[in-house]
Amino acid sequence: MGFGEGLLHLLLVVVQALALLVPLLIGVAYLTYAERKVLAAIQLRKGPNVVGPFGLWQPFADAIKMLMKETIIPAGSNRLLFLMAPMLTFGLAMIAWAVIPVNDGWAIADINVGVLYLFAISSLGVYGIIIAGWASNSKYAFLGAMRSAAQMVSYEVSMGFVMVSVLLCVGSLNLNDVVMAQRHVWFAIPLFPMFVVFFISTLAETNRAPFDLPEGESEIVAGFFVEYSAMAFALFFLGEYANMILMSTMTSILFLGGWLSPVGFLPSGPGWLVLKIVVVLFMFLWVRATFPRFRYDQLMRLGWKVFLPFSLAWLVLTAGVLLAMGWLPHGA
Repeated sequence: MGFGEGLLHLLLVVVQALALLVPLLIGVAYLTYAERKVLAAIQLRKGPNVVGPFGLWQPFADAIKMLMKETIIPAGSNRLLFLMAPMLTFGLAMIAWAVIPVNDGWAIADINVGVLYLFAISSLGVYGIIIAGWASNSKYAFLGAMRSAAQMVSYEVSMGFVMVSVLLCVGSLNLNDVVMAQRHVWFAIPLFPMFVVFFISTLAETNRAPFDLPEGESEIVAGFFVEYSAMAFALFFLGEYANMILMSTMTSILFLGGWLSPVGFLPSGPGWLVLKIVVVLFMFLWVRATFPRFRYDQLMRLGWKVFLPFSLAWLVLTAGVLLAMGWLPHGA
């Protein structure tokens, strides 16, 4: 490849990345608005309704406020790591989207180990939180970081077994192949228990209610980001909501047929994927408004004594059924 071709290829990748990340960031901004509106409706309140028509400019007002605030760095903190932690969290939430297909063959990096890549990126997410908790030099922040580390590691094990169950049915680690394998039936139907386990595990993985123990306001103020302010806090906030959208997308791709139409006579396309993501995100918000926070021992027991043995048993059952029926794909 010559210099001109290489430059053109690089420019094309940058354009593709911007075409994906700009709508994603706008989606993150309006997810915060949607969350406040949904919670308000469930609690019989109005929610944001002052800034612009129906409060639609509220996310931009929040962004301007965060940009204008002063970033306060605690005197006893490690300044470099303190500022690096939110950047790491936000950066990982963005680069995970490189392998997400939004239509047949439409992915920035259509690699054959897409699921493995996503699993690796989600596993790295805990480092930003641990670094933030340690670098803040605060007992509250450090306790929140320790909680988060244990929580994310615990539920990643179950998520891994769920993903392996899906991959056994597909015979490929490519996310495009995972979607195309659901042309006749979505995996949410034959693997419904694993779909439920995966969704609940995504709540724990993203530190969302009722598993928001790392930021438990009632006992540790705000957890790992208690010392953060201004844009450093905003990056954590953006990272959390971007991870929510990512996990909703993963749920849609693994179990709900991705961009495929639910009925044969309607054309498939990215619009279906967006609709499915919105439905799963609404479930995230609905759960937050409905369930009280778990105790920490209940959280750990659910992960290790319920989800882990159940997902392992269902994985063995799935492999046994596929082998007995002769449906095990080549390469599985």
